[in-house]
Amino acid sequence: MSIGNIDVTAALKDVELLLRKDNSISPKVRAMMNLLVVVINLLLGKLGLNSANSSTPPSQDPRRKRGSNRKAKGQKRKPGGQNGHAGATLKPEENPDRIETIEVDRRTIPHGQYTIAGFERRQVIDIEISKKVTEYRAEILQDRNGNQFVAQFPAGVTRPVQYGNRLKAQAVYMSQQQLIPYGRIRDYFADQCGIPLSAGSVFNFNKEAFNLLERFESIVICQLIVQLLLHADETGINVNGTGFWLHSVSNDRWTFFFAHAKRGGEAIKAMAVLQHFRGILCHDHWKPYLQLQCLHALCNAHHLRELERAWEQDGQRWAKTMQDLLLEINDSTTKAGGCLSE
Repeated sequence: MSIGNIDVTAALKDVELLLRKDNSISPKVRAMMNLLVVVINLLLGKLGLNSANSSTPPSQDPRRKRGSNRKAKGQKRKPGGQNGHAGATLKPEENPDRIETIEVDRRTIPHGQYTIAGFERRQVIDIEISKKVTEYRAEILQDRNGNQFVAQFPAGVTRPVQYGNRLKAQAVYMSQQQLIPYGRIRDYFADQCGIPLSAGSVFNFNKEAFNLLERFESIVICQLIVQLLLHADETGINVNGTGFWLHSVSNDRWTFFFAHAKRGGEAIKAMAVLQHFRGILCHDHWKPYLQLQCLHALCNAHHLRELERAWEQDGQRWAKTMQDLLLEINDSTTKAGGCLSE
């Protein structure tokens, strides 16, 4: 590794060579010097860590560059679909919402008798963003004695004016799926729909959705426990200014997120999924996972990063060969439809 114009790795090797040759150094001084060399090597190794060769998140990379870190990869990708990518084009709808018939301007064609031979179709797919207000009017009946009987409003309609469920669902989707800040969601509804909406209302919608999803959460946990293959991971998050860990357990059908102050076994136990799981668990060989009574599969994305470090910083040629092999196996498996033949 070089820092500025100094080849630190070469300098350390020179120091180690001098220590071995110089017999005038006392054992105590030699031991201290050897310890300093070890510490410097450890610090250099840590200094060279980034998201391409360790589990360091990309956000902490110094002078980080956007784009893929894969090297097999050497070529820069051009914008748009890549070679071999299955493209998707817009397909016409069988039942369009509106049909506008365009008649031929008879003034632009020769005079004569014509019959309609059919139509050439073109569709424009668009959206309409508008406010929709439904007013419920509950009938009031009154008998000859002045007693009144009022019809029942639909379930959930409890106030003179309130937000509808579709609006709430849209706000929750923007907040929780697209991670748009409350203030910008408020601006969207005001600008695009003409609907006044406070940040506090968006928060309340999220809280309502959270409570309604309690039963669904139980269903997800029960489904995950009986799956054949799961993936587990954890990443640091901020909860009201305090560092937490967001744990995830998922496969191609089900995903469960669980926030906890701890990263290890205590959080895994509180999540109440993995200690009951007996299938194959793919993870980043974080030690608490290895205590679980299931089959373990180690994540090749993490292997690639660690092999990158072994090759770049430690000069381990076997690591580069192994990395290339894993990438080749992955590409071959993908081309084979997800599973290699025997």
